[in-house]
Amino acid sequence: MSLVRISMPMLALVLALSAQAAGAQAPQGLADLVGARAAGGETELRARGYERVKAEKSDDRSYTYWWSASRSQCLSVATREGRYDSIVATPAPDCGRSARSGNDRDRSAYYPDIGYNAAPSSQRQSPSYVQDRDRYQVEGQNVDLGLVCFGDGTRPGMATSYGWTWNSRTERYDYGNRTEMTGQQFDASLMVQLWSGGGRIRLPKKLVPPINSRGQDGWWDLYDVEQGPDMIRARYRLNGLNKPQVTIDRRSGRISVQGTAPYAFSGICDLVDGSDHRRF
Repeated sequence: MSLVRISMPMLALVLALSAQAAGAQAPQGLADLVGARAAGGETELRARGYERVKAEKSDDRSYTYWWSASRSQCLSVATREGRYDSIVATPAPDCGRSARSGNDRDRSAYYPDIGYNAAPSSQRQSPSYVQDRDRYQVEGQNVDLGLVCFGDGTRPGMATSYGWTWNSRTERYDYGNRTEMTGQQFDASLMVQLWSGGGRIRLPKKLVPPINSRGQDGWWDLYDVEQGPDMIRARYRLNGLNKPQVTIDRRSGRISVQGTAPYAFSGICDLVDGSDHRRF
């Protein structure tokens, strides 16, 4: 007999799977705080040697950044509806610290002069690692950076499993199948183009859910774009409930896309033109 039920136990299972996915991303020793109330979580983080650095607000959740000098570790904590939704390790510069040391440094001494602090002029100055490349235009914008990224994606999915379930009406166990929400993993590639104050991202079809805000020919506009000497951050609107965060590490070439669990992508990026033997 086939049993496909939408009930309170099924809802609890979905919530449990989401919590497990978020907890799996947490650094070692912090997974127990995922799902905790924000007030109690902050107290516990301080007790474990972390100090709060800054806070940011998005449409449906807020983010706080925490730094541990003894571990030289920066954390990004997402809070939703008063509870910790996720805890992930993030590069030290996100907490305003040097990646080489747990102590604060004069960032102007650590970073070379690459154009970010140049005197203002009538023409925008480009970082040295892109100024010598041939530029091209997309929709009237000069593309500063074009990337192709390869890696692994995760998207929500449904899986059917078989087993015994208790039938309270007949007072017996019945053998059948049930449908559960899971995270499906797959190989994928995506593309990123960035220009002054904006950009766009081309998503593989497997990272586009049935309900979406409709990109343009497979491309999705990036907003809240922040281009720094080490990190690039941006967001795109997949739909009203899912606005994934894009993080790119210029030094390692790694990209991370994190949306509403289990929607995610991680991989390595290469320049569209990598003939100068550096990533970007």
